[in-house]
Amino acid sequence: MVKKIESESPPAANELRLRHLTQDEALPLLERFLHDSFVAGFYQVKVVHGKGTGTIRNLVWRYLATHPLVKSYRAGIPGEGSAGVTIVELSEK
Repeated sequence: MVKKIESESPPAANELRLRHLTQDEALPLLERFLHDSFVAGFYQVKVVHGKGTGTIRNLVWRYLATHPLVKSYRAGIPGEGSAGVTIVELSEK
Protein backbone atom coordinates (compact mmCIF):
# COMPACT_ATOMS: atom_id res chain seq x y z
CA MET A 1 0.00 0.00 0.00
CA VAL A 2 1.35 3.42 -0.94
CA LYS A 3 1.03 6.05 1.79
CA LYS A 4 -0.07 9.44 0.54
CA ILE A 5 1.98 12.20 2.13
CA GLU A 6 -0.47 15.04 2.62
CA SER A 7 2.22 17.53 3.50
CA GLU A 8 3.51 18.01 -0.01
CA SER A 9 2.17 21.43 -0.80
CA PRO A 10 3.13 24.23 -3.15
CA PRO A 11 5.93 26.56 -2.07
CA ALA A 12 4.87 29.42 0.16
CA ALA A 13 1.86 27.57 1.57
CA ASN A 14 0.91 28.69 5.06
CA GLU A 15 -0.33 25.26 6.16
CA LEU A 16 1.46 21.96 6.64
CA ARG A 17 -0.47 18.69 6.93
CA LEU A 18 1.25 15.98 8.95
CA ARG A 19 -1.72 13.69 9.60
CA HIS A 20 -1.06 9.96 9.16
CA LEU A 21 2.73 10.38 9.08
CA THR A 22 5.34 8.83 11.34
CA GLN A 23 7.66 10.96 13.43
CA ASP A 24 10.52 10.18 11.05
CA GLU A 25 8.45 11.41 8.11
CA ALA A 26 7.02 14.46 9.87
CA LEU A 27 10.11 16.07 11.38
CA PRO A 28 12.04 16.87 8.18
CA LEU A 29 8.85 18.24 6.61
CA LEU A 30 8.26 20.47 9.63
CA GLU A 31 11.87 21.74 9.53
CA ARG A 32 11.62 22.64 5.85
CA PHE A 33 8.14 24.16 6.25
CA LEU A 34 9.24 26.53 9.01
CA HIS A 35 12.26 27.68 7.04
CA ASP A 36 10.31 28.13 3.80
CA SER A 37 7.48 29.96 5.58
CA PHE A 38 9.92 32.36 7.21
CA VAL A 39 11.69 33.05 3.92
CA ALA A 40 8.31 33.61 2.21
CA GLY A 41 7.47 36.24 4.82
CA PHE A 42 4.68 34.46 6.70
CA TYR A 43 4.26 35.53 10.30
CA GLN A 44 1.65 32.93 11.20
CA VAL A 45 1.29 29.38 9.90
CA LYS A 46 -0.81 26.32 10.70
CA VAL A 47 0.49 22.80 11.33
CA VAL A 48 -2.24 20.16 10.99
CA HIS A 49 -1.29 17.07 13.00
CA GLY A 50 -4.67 15.66 13.94
CA LYS A 51 -5.80 14.58 17.39
CA GLY A 52 -5.12 10.82 17.33
CA THR A 53 -2.69 9.59 19.98
CA GLY A 54 -0.95 12.96 20.28
CA THR A 55 2.40 11.62 19.11
CA ILE A 56 2.86 14.03 16.21
CA ARG A 57 1.45 16.95 18.20
CA ASN A 58 3.98 16.27 20.96
CA LEU A 59 6.79 16.03 18.41
CA VAL A 60 5.71 19.34 16.85
CA TRP A 61 5.48 21.13 20.21
CA ARG A 62 8.88 19.81 21.40
CA TYR A 63 10.46 20.98 18.16
CA LEU A 64 8.78 24.41 18.19
CA ALA A 65 9.83 25.04 21.81
CA THR A 66 13.48 25.41 20.79
CA HIS A 67 13.28 26.57 17.18
CA PRO A 68 14.96 29.97 16.63
CA LEU A 69 12.40 31.14 14.03
CA VAL A 70 9.41 30.46 16.30
CA LYS A 71 8.13 33.36 18.38
CA SER A 72 5.17 31.46 19.90
CA TYR A 73 2.74 28.63 19.27
CA ARG A 74 -0.62 27.46 20.56
CA ALA A 75 -3.34 24.91 19.98
CA GLY A 76 -5.98 25.93 17.49
CA ILE A 77 -9.29 27.28 18.69
CA PRO A 78 -12.69 26.13 17.40
CA GLY A 79 -12.88 27.20 13.78
CA GLU A 80 -9.12 26.73 13.31
CA GLY A 81 -9.08 23.01 13.96
CA SER A 82 -8.99 22.96 17.77
CA ALA A 83 -6.56 20.42 19.25
CA GLY A 84 -5.87 18.93 15.81
CA VAL A 85 -3.78 21.92 14.75
CA THR A 86 -1.02 24.12 16.09
CA ILE A 87 -0.88 27.79 15.18
CA VAL A 88 2.70 29.03 14.96
CA GLU A 89 3.79 32.65 15.07
CA LEU A 90 7.15 33.14 13.39
CA SER A 91 9.75 35.71 14.29
CA GLU A 92 9.92 38.79 12.12
CA LYS A 93 12.88 39.19 9.78
